[in-house]
Amino acid sequence: MAEVYISLSEAAELENIKYNTLVQQIKRNPEKFQLRKEQRTDGGKDLSMIALSSLSKKAVAAYKERQKLAEVPAVSGMEEVAVSGESEVPWYVNEDVDYFMEQHKTEWYTAMELGNIIREFLDYDSAGRTEFAEHFAQERLGKGKRTLYRYAKSYLEASAWADKFHKEDGGNYEFYKVLCLCRKPKEAGTFPSFSAEVKQVILNIWFNKDFARNQGTREMLYTKLQAVASVNGWERIPSYQSVARYIAHIMSDEGMRNAWYLASRGEREYKNKVMVKGERNTHDLKVMQVVMGDEHTFDCWVAYENPNGKVTAIKPHLAAWVDIRSRMIIGDVMCKDANSDVLKESLLKMIYHDAESVPEYIYIDNGKDYTAKNMTGYDRNDRQRTGFDDATVGFYKSIGIQDYHRALPYYAWTKGQIERFFGTVCKRFSKWFTSYTGTLTGSKTFAKVEKDIDGMLERGELLTMDEFYKVWTNWLQNEYMVKQSGALKRQGEKYTTPKSCFDNEERYYKAAPPKSYATILMMKSEHKFVYNVGIKLGGYTYRSDELCTYINDYVDVKYDPHDMATIYVFRNGKQVCEAYSQELLVFASENGVEQKALKEHLARQKRQIAADRKRLEDANVPFTEINDQWKGFNETTGGINLMIGKKSKKKDNVVQMPVDNTYKNGFRGGKQQTEPPEENEYMARKAEEALKALRAL
Repeated sequence: MAEVYISLSEAAELENIKYNTLVQQIKRNPEKFQLRKEQRTDGGKDLSMIALSSLSKKAVAAYKERQKLAEVPAVSGMEEVAVSGESEVPWYVNEDVDYFMEQHKTEWYTAMELGNIIREFLDYDSAGRTEFAEHFAQERLGKGKRTLYRYAKSYLEASAWADKFHKEDGGNYEFYKVLCLCRKPKEAGTFPSFSAEVKQVILNIWFNKDFARNQGTREMLYTKLQAVASVNGWERIPSYQSVARYIAHIMSDEGMRNAWYLASRGEREYKNKVMVKGERNTHDLKVMQVVMGDEHTFDCWVAYENPNGKVTAIKPHLAAWVDIRSRMIIGDVMCKDANSDVLKESLLKMIYHDAESVPEYIYIDNGKDYTAKNMTGYDRNDRQRTGFDDATVGFYKSIGIQDYHRALPYYAWTKGQIERFFGTVCKRFSKWFTSYTGTLTGSKTFAKVEKDIDGMLERGELLTMDEFYKVWTNWLQNEYMVKQSGALKRQGEKYTTPKSCFDNEERYYKAAPPKSYATILMMKSEHKFVYNVGIKLGGYTYRSDELCTYINDYVDVKYDPHDMATIYVFRNGKQVCEAYSQELLVFASENGVEQKALKEHLARQKRQIAADRKRLEDANVPFTEINDQWKGFNETTGGINLMIGKKSKKKDNVVQMPVDNTYKNGFRGGKQQTEPPEENEYMARKAEEALKALRAL
């Protein structure tokens, strides 16, 4: 084959270097390059030509590709390929090759194999190309000659586009030769066979709240779509498979999955599972600055002895607090049924035993135990109402806590630290007991474990409450508190176990009040009505002489629910008395002798009426008797008659002292007052002694 010569400028382009760079290479090593001069047809200086064999293999291959492209019109059955600024840009020019390779791996590798076959066909340069093309297409592709020509045309067109863009920016566009042999990907999400009315009806059915809440299926939707099409007279609707693909498209590609979740599950479940949430920065808190409290029901059973002595199987309840900074569990109290008294006990255990200080803030559950009036200071449904004594500010603030924050109803994720701890308890503690019966929450009903709890109770296989609490305390102190916490590691803590972080990090400290004061705070406070038999509380009646003043009125009482013998009565914040429970009065016995209780009751009645008579008498003393020097005042205060009527003609303001001895001796008219004669003789004797003393002077 004769040597082929090309110009230096074309050689530099094939080598992908500058013209001057190629000239300098030739000057440095002239023996490696075969050159010759050719005379220009238009005159001028002779043109320097270089042999193709003197170039690199890459440049030779690029030259051959260009030659194949130039020979395309010579192939029978193929049209001329032209690449210019006015020609239509094929789809693969604007395609992201990396995305195509990721999404269509099989098509990509199939096209690479097909490219090798097309290049083998284009390399054929012997006679009889048409016959060769027909035989080659059947043998290698299993298709006709026209399909082979179409592939060859696409390949050469892609080569031309690759060469064009390579000249513009020097990039490598060889992937065009593979993409051109692939099918153009369908544009996702268009669904051209779906009319606007059909799309809207599908949306209306699928996102209908009632339809979604009943977990409506695609089959149900298509049935309803057919009914709508029949009513509206639509000639045709998409197939069921197309409708199913359209629903999958709007759920995933158009971001409607969360909207469907809202329609099917409701707002509360949506907020719990789907709604975006914030992450608290707990690293900046101090130890005991914020604690979080909640209750937990264990998923296992224990034997519990009731006050009447009967033993039953129960699920224990736990009231506990967690320090937000260190994840330390403090103030854990176990009981049968949690209430506000148990929570008080839990809080006091945290303050006086576990932490020995009062937290600055607490974060509490929205349950009625935590938000009881005696805990917060006001009724959960009437936040403007004030109470009595420490109940006005509530137990939390009375004990020294600066303020509290109450979680919103059904927003369990706002107190995530303690909720996650309870989840840890279920996984790592409760499941180790033979009486474990599984978690029975709304989303985990499948986790129920069948156990014969009654039989285990009869056979004595259940732990008692005290035994269970000992096992719990051992697990809490020797496993949970000393195990490395992933949450502490994520927030960058130096100490990564709850106990070490609680003991060593910077602490918020506020001294606890005296225990005697805490004992008083443990008492309950109530606003009670005073009946004429006393104060009724807890099935008992409490009486005291001082209560007589407040009959048919309200007072405030404090009492210890564990010692109901005595209650303390207050009015306007001041203590009135102590009232005691009394047994029912027995007015007479079989022999007719009055009981001691009856005597005390009658004496109490006499004292009450005597006290009220004295108050009445004092209230009716005329002002003139209080101050005889004040003249011109009538019987009523301020000189104004209280009642309508005539005044007495007697002049009461000015009286004359009587000189009659019978009056002096006690006679007042009307019923005589009989006085003991000893009293008159005594007075006479005293008077005589006084006269003798005067005469001596």
